[in-house]
Amino acid sequence: MRNLNYRILLRKEPEGGYTVTVPTLPGCVTFGETVDEAIAMAREAIELYIEHLQEKGEEIPTEEGLLEYTLTVEAHA
Repeated sequence: MRNLNYRILLRKEPEGGYTVTVPTLPGCVTFGETVDEAIAMAREAIELYIEHLQEKGEEIPTEEGLLEYTLTVEAHA
């Protein structure tokens, strides 16, 4: 067994709580009422996602070699 690292993105929702997405795992989305709950739910969602891939004999995506940048752009609205 090896440890895999995945980035998660938390978006604060207007009605409350946080939606979590895992960019490297398409369709891996979950929700939590607090940041801590959202992170815990993300961990569970990732584990289930990987388990499903393994059951189907599919390759598990990793973030090896991933470069991440944040760009700031000016928008004229």
